[in-house]
Amino acid sequence: MARTINVAAIQTSYGMDLAANIKKTEAFIREAAGKGAQVILPSELFQGPYFCVAQEEHWFKQAYPWREHPCVAALAPLAAELGVVIPVSIFEKEGPHYFNSLVMIDADGSLMGLYRKSHIPDGPGYMEKYYFRPGDTGFKVWDSRFGRLGVGICWDQWYPECARAMALMGAEVLFYPTAIGSEPHDPSLDTALPWRRAMQGHAVSNVIPVVGANRIGFEPWDGYPNGGQTFYGSSFIADHRGDLVSELGRGDEGIVQASFDLDFLQTHRAAWGFFRDRRTDLYGALTGPRPA
Repeated sequence: MARTINVAAIQTSYGMDLAANIKKTEAFIREAAGKGAQVILPSELFQGPYFCVAQEEHWFKQAYPWREHPCVAALAPLAAELGVVIPVSIFEKEGPHYFNSLVMIDADGSLMGLYRKSHIPDGPGYMEKYYFRPGDTGFKVWDSRFGRLGVGICWDQWYPECARAMALMGAEVLFYPTAIGSEPHDPSLDTALPWRRAMQGHAVSNVIPVVGANRIGFEPWDGYPNGGQTFYGSSFIADHRGDLVSELGRGDEGIVQASFDLDFLQTHRAAWGFFRDRRTDLYGALTGPRPA
């Protein structure tokens, strides 16, 4: 019998209330699980609004140790109840350090481990270097109940090295939780299509499905250009050819979902020869933790 995996991603808006955001996410997870999804991806930092639009120190109070984070505490029992895998994006506090992190929850509710975002942006509307240290975990993949999964976080999605490293580590599906939208310094700049195309390229070059989850909606901020930031959604699932097999529009609320034959993909990936022909003498090692 072929090994298959059914994956989904959530696209919705979030507000200031942490408990309400968790409940909203739980409802979408139940909906996706009811439709057969086995791995369900919420978007980046769904615990609240995307706060990195400005440098405001009070947001540091919203970070928690990863095992104790309210999103993790709420979704781990749900994963066990529904028998689904949930990659959970969080604002993490470790001692005096703060990270943009992801906790992988397996289908029995166990916490499989932690990935800390490697690439940290710093520009108008996305001032993440004020809040987050660069990740120190290296790229990660997890042997979940339903397959070997790799996850990058938002800005990671623009880097082919991240996708290739996870593929080299044996990832069978790549996931990218995201928060991206309008650019305050240039209202004419719209990155929605390049955002998708970058990840579709990862799918092609690694012969692997890619799942991207973005938020939607207008989030108001005092003193911000145009009064706030608008997130453009456009969440999608691309197959191993980079073709979009499930997608949502810029303002749609809902779920993208698709199923893949992992045995077929493994054979097809080998047949393309991308990993056979890779020149390690030219590129060096891409995987593993960074040196201290």
